[in-house]
Amino acid sequence: MERAVLLLSLLSLGVSSQPITDGQRLFSIAVSRVQHLHLLAQRIFSEFESSLQTEEQRQLNKIFLQDFCNSDYIISPIDKHETQRSSVLKLLSISYRLVESWEFPSRSLSGGSVSRNQISPKLSELKTGILLLIKASEDGAELFPDSSALQLAPYGNYYQSLSTDESLRRTYELLACFKKDMHKVETYLTVAKCRLSPEANCTL
Repeated sequence: MERAVLLLSLLSLGVSSQPITDGQRLFSIAVSRVQHLHLLAQRIFSEFESSLQTEEQRQLNKIFLQDFCNSDYIISPIDKHETQRSSVLKLLSISYRLVESWEFPSRSLSGGSVSRNQISPKLSELKTGILLLIKASEDGAELFPDSSALQLAPYGNYYQSLSTDESLRRTYELLACFKKDMHKVETYLTVAKCRLSPEANCTL
């Protein structure tokens, strides 16, 4: 009798833990992909900065700090404390929107040792992976009250004919914003993945 109870307990444990294992595997893949994208973003940005004069770097950085990224219209946690308080579904949904907002602009992301062909396909794969995680969530169908499609302009006049100085500024802005957003997505997915481990410390 005790052996039967033990066997049933083990079977029950196996069934209940399977979704968590699958979820962790999907999260691990998504986190790995966004980490790679973040590293690519850092590399492109660093290579672009190294091609600039010191004064150009200083001026562009000053302008960028006063400007906004196109994706800033996507409402997201304002600090690490709000990030930690956000639900897994909220973090996944924001990550999905951030990645989606780069599908078109990513076609112009290239520089130095990184080609645009390395970025766009990886963004699409990441977007698909996040969508799978959202659909796997118990509340995946509910999302946000403001979950209607958000159409973002493709970085203002970036694709128009620009002067040399203005083109330099827009390229700097595009690369800096991409790096910033990939860092956000990496943070959100890492925290969301951590939530699957009840005993883990998910502090940032």
